[in-house]
Amino acid sequence: MRRSLSVALSLLAVVLLVTPARAQRVVWAPCPGALAALECATLSVPLDYAHPDQGTIAVVVSRRQATDSAHRKGVLLINPGGPGGSGLSMPRYVADHTPLGQYYDLVGFDPRGVGASTALRCLTPAALASLDSRPSDEEFAGWAAQARESEGACERAGGGLRPFIDTRDTARDMDQIRAALGVGKINYLGYSYGTYLGAVYGALFPDRLNLSVLDSSVHPEWIWRQQFLEQAAAYRSDVDAWASWVGDRNGAFGLGVGRAAVLATVEEIAGALVKSPVGKFNRTSLDGAVGEGARYRPLWSDLAQVLVAVRKGKDPSVADAVGAGMALAQRGLDVMQSGVFDTVTCEADWPGDPSTYFQDMRTYRAEYPYGFGVLRSAPTTCTYRSFKPAEAPATLVRGGYPVGVVVQAEGDTQTAYAGGPAMAARLRDNLITVTDEGAHGEYGSNPCVTEKINRYLIDGVLPDSSSLCPGAPRPNVAADVPAVPTRAATLGASIRSYLSGLPPF
Repeated sequence: MRRSLSVALSLLAVVLLVTPARAQRVVWAPCPGALAALECATLSVPLDYAHPDQGTIAVVVSRRQATDSAHRKGVLLINPGGPGGSGLSMPRYVADHTPLGQYYDLVGFDPRGVGASTALRCLTPAALASLDSRPSDEEFAGWAAQARESEGACERAGGGLRPFIDTRDTARDMDQIRAALGVGKINYLGYSYGTYLGAVYGALFPDRLNLSVLDSSVHPEWIWRQQFLEQAAAYRSDVDAWASWVGDRNGAFGLGVGRAAVLATVEEIAGALVKSPVGKFNRTSLDGAVGEGARYRPLWSDLAQVLVAVRKGKDPSVADAVGAGMALAQRGLDVMQSGVFDTVTCEADWPGDPSTYFQDMRTYRAEYPYGFGVLRSAPTTCTYRSFKPAEAPATLVRGGYPVGVVVQAEGDTQTAYAGGPAMAARLRDNLITVTDEGAHGEYGSNPCVTEKINRYLIDGVLPDSSSLCPGAPRPNVAADVPAVPTRAATLGASIRSYLSGLPPF
């Protein structure tokens, strides 16, 4: 009898997990603050979809209705990535940078655990280790202790939310949003982690997804530790490309002839900064600036000028420029403080033995110092995970919804290029490759990609099964022709200006 009851309860749980979402009354009102031009509403969703009677949480949704009701094409749900990124502003971003606001109700949301939705808040951990792009072996234990402390800080304040802050349940929340909007199907646009979220939604609810665009895709086989390790290799690939370009222009920059010579110069400067920092500019600053600057082709000349100045012992007023690059590097790390990043990325198992990480850290500090490669290989909160995820990560398949489009840049460092072809192959989607480009998030910023995706989402016309778009151009500096030096005082402004034009994710 007890076994029969257990089987019955298990079957009931399965039914509950796949039962269609029930529409609930939605009350729209102007969003607060800077988002007042959008409408916002709060939905109630189960904390645990297997046991929906055991409490609910809030998910806040934003909306900008289509301006051309006669040609309205439905709902476009948008996620900016993270994990842990707020999506409430995304309807405004898409409306400002694309024509989709004319045809779609643009809908954003703060995923469970994030921002205005029921938030997962973790205590700020005590600082036990400092960021060093090339830490010594003796510092590894401090990094592990920092990860353990961060996990403990989240365990102490995370309440009962953490086992249910994962991709599967966020995808189920998306279906609650669909039902609340009163539509049978949604269209979807996801950036970065949002690509994986969209693929999971399609796997769970294939009959409720129509058109889909996955921009800057997570690799379906790299959930999640491998995803971070590959970031380090992507940074290094961009740095190598930058060094080759600079090495062909020794007359302009004087950093060496050829890639190897330029990299040797970078290492020479790094070694000198260990002994004598230039102002506040030290080796870790250099490694961060080289990694970030090499990603963005239009900044290659500026980055070379930074190194020229530091090599001469001048504290470049680009310390603010470098700070802008460092801030961009940190942008992906800052979301960890909410607890969502440190929880969603633990939905898959990580190695529990710190020595595994220490071995990788020795390799990564040497081979991938630029862009904080060692950080990608270090222990995280997931090494010391204090909770058991409610479910294993979803298996990604496409069946029952139309062919979608995956967009991937060759030099993307957050989601390395291989993720795009792999996701396109897994879902049998079409692929747009952005060549010679290190930016992250192409739709709405790259004109060629934006044109192809507009034609797909507005006219229903797929791009070629595999197509190319050019990335942002490299600086117009001819090989071995002296360049007009960029004044140090203007470098910070030029880098900040460039970065301000990138997508907010």
